[in-house]
Amino acid sequence: MEFFLGAFEKEWESRRAALLHERSLGRGKADAEEERWRRRGGGANALSPVRGFPGNSDRRTGTLARATERDGEPSMRSRFAALASGSQPAVVKMASFGGGGRLGAMITYVSRNGGVVVENERGEQLRGRDELSGVRGEWGHLMKNRAESRDIATFTVEVNGTFGEGGDVYEQSLALLKRGLGDRSFAYAIGPRREGTGRTIEGVAVLRDSNGERLTADKKASEIVQDRFDGGAERGETATFRFTGYGNGTDYGTSRLRGLVERHGGAVYDETGRAISDEKQAGDLVQQEWREQLHSRKPRDVMHLVLSARAGTDSEAFHAAARDFLAEEFVGFRYVFSLHDPSWDPKAEEAGGKRPHVHVHAIIAMRSDMGDRIETTIRTFRHWRVTMAEKARAHGINMEMTDRRDRASPAAYGRNQVRPTSRLGRTEHEGTSQSAQRRYDAKRSDHRRFARTGISRNYTDLAKREWEVLASQDSDERSANFAKDQVLRLELARIEDSPDVIAASEAEKSLSQFETYLVTLSNIVSEDEQMRHMSRSEFEAYEKRVEAALFQAERVMPPEQKASYEEIAVAAREHVDIRRELMKQAEQSEARSERVGADQIPTGDEVNQLWDDAVARHGLRTVEMANEILLEVEHFREAIDLADAGEFKSDRETLQASLDVALARAGELGASGNRLIREIAEVDEELRTAIESAERARQQRSEKGRGPDSAAAEVQVRADNDDRSDREEAPDRSHRDQPQEHSANAFPQRRAEATVDRNAGDTTGMDPAQQHIPRLEQLQREADERRERDQDDHER
Repeated sequence: MEFFLGAFEKEWESRRAALLHERSLGRGKADAEEERWRRRGGGANALSPVRGFPGNSDRRTGTLARATERDGEPSMRSRFAALASGSQPAVVKMASFGGGGRLGAMITYVSRNGGVVVENERGEQLRGRDELSGVRGEWGHLMKNRAESRDIATFTVEVNGTFGEGGDVYEQSLALLKRGLGDRSFAYAIGPRREGTGRTIEGVAVLRDSNGERLTADKKASEIVQDRFDGGAERGETATFRFTGYGNGTDYGTSRLRGLVERHGGAVYDETGRAISDEKQAGDLVQQEWREQLHSRKPRDVMHLVLSARAGTDSEAFHAAARDFLAEEFVGFRYVFSLHDPSWDPKAEEAGGKRPHVHVHAIIAMRSDMGDRIETTIRTFRHWRVTMAEKARAHGINMEMTDRRDRASPAAYGRNQVRPTSRLGRTEHEGTSQSAQRRYDAKRSDHRRFARTGISRNYTDLAKREWEVLASQDSDERSANFAKDQVLRLELARIEDSPDVIAASEAEKSLSQFETYLVTLSNIVSEDEQMRHMSRSEFEAYEKRVEAALFQAERVMPPEQKASYEEIAVAAREHVDIRRELMKQAEQSEARSERVGADQIPTGDEVNQLWDDAVARHGLRTVEMANEILLEVEHFREAIDLADAGEFKSDRETLQASLDVALARAGELGASGNRLIREIAEVDEELRTAIESAERARQQRSEKGRGPDSAAAEVQVRADNDDRSDREEAPDRSHRDQPQEHSANAFPQRRAEATVDRNAGDTTGMDPAQQHIPRLEQLQREADERRERDQDDHER
């Protein structure tokens, strides 16, 4: 078949047809011109000069590195004149790279899941998911399919045996994970207790340690960690470790850690014992601390390029310009591209679609059929912007290549430096770190940033002179004013770049960083709620964080802030010392309470003696009434504790309401004059509050006249008489009338707890293994029997 090159309307179609025709004829590598053309990236040769580049038949085109000469680039003055008259800048951005495994997902994204027409390098239009799925197979031989690094993994640990008994479960979990994972960074959460004594630990871990050892998060890696577990396991403890997934980069780690925080309601901790309680803290941990530990790598088989234009640009003209640009710059490479126009974008705005400007997405294979690879250098992108502007002008769009040094513009921010917060209208972002936020704010606000290198300074000086010439010679007032604004902008940028201003700026920046670290320090030392429950290992991690914050603040401290810093450092270290003493006292108190508790648990003889003493002092009737109501109070308290620990399935609100009723009854009994209840209330805050409430209620009722209080007073008088007679005959009746079952006697246990309270300062619930808990129905029957017995006594 013979091709007639003049039959094609577009230059790129003619050059593509010529290339295909020459390949069909079997031309070999002996052709020096063809060899040179191939080595230089498939660009235009002497037979097809490119418009705008006269006499440049041997220039480096396509995708390889360009030479330093820019004889084909428009002059600075012509570019500035076009910009002053309203031309828009050419935007060619690298969105991302990806491996062969990501090709399908990338094409699905640019095609809006098959809803937008996609065009390939041959001009074929692909519609629907079926046609798009064939691209992956067609490009398969160009994909190296190198695996991306495994940076972060999720894991679970099933712990059985004596785990969690006699100590803090989080402290034990942390020690266990450090034994298996070494010095790797990780975060973990503990699930509720299962049947028996086991628990499940979930977590997210960095796979690379400080020595460069990288776990692969597969079965073999799980066995390695398991061996470390088994090597240091305590008697009666069994832990089974298993990796459950892995991924690449901070995006994977952030999503998995945020999911862990959400599942466990913020009860997540890192390897230092620091709490990770919300999504922001999870994202900051991965982005700011874990990122540098990953040493992540990704394959670069395809690249995602974005070509953008201003809102209001003719979409058809821009589509054609993008087509010509890709055809010229990527001859010999495979690519697909699609136009996204907000007027008919099928993706919703809140989901990231309908962006307020027209743009083209291009997915390009990084390797050509002949083995050449695309180089994405700064010089290459500059040339791409020149070509894009040229093709746009050819289709009636005023567009020029720009350099950020032309106007002392700030540097762009990267995709990993920000995260989107709103997609309504122009996408709003927030920085993933403080430095990233400053960079984002500078770009969005178009702050002035003067270049620092010698070459860039010379370039900016030349740009300033060209703007001055344009401002003085341009007859159009609008263009002249625009040029004057740029001259002023560059002059201010130069002034701001002076040594004095830089020194002042650095001092201000240093002061800002210093204040930031002081705020961090303040947040650390004010963790009172957590400090009250810190174990020794958690306190040591806390102390290290305080010292790290002090070190960072001292490193950026302005000289004039030295006195303030020293004062703050002394106060912070004193705070830590106080907390250390509190931690030691808590340990000693806990050990003492264990010893005292063991000594104070009443034996059978001691129970009898306590009962006898109480009856001797208060009378049998008083002790029995107090004992019955205290049984109810302790029952509901223990039920609430078990419900909070997940070991007792019941409605906590219902249990709390029942406890309030029982406390109210005990308060009424104490307010009526039961001296045993009042004695126990001295060490029971809730019981004392209930008695005070009952007394206030009685006083309010008494102010309204004789009523139930008077009757109650008469009953109390009789009760006091009965108590007096009981005390007279107590030595003879105590053993005869004493209940025989310890489970029905709450008073000795309360007396023992009161003693422990005075010694240890901690109120603890009774051990359910030592105290039989009666059912609610049984308590109701006992209450009914008590009322009947009181009625019989009253009638007698």
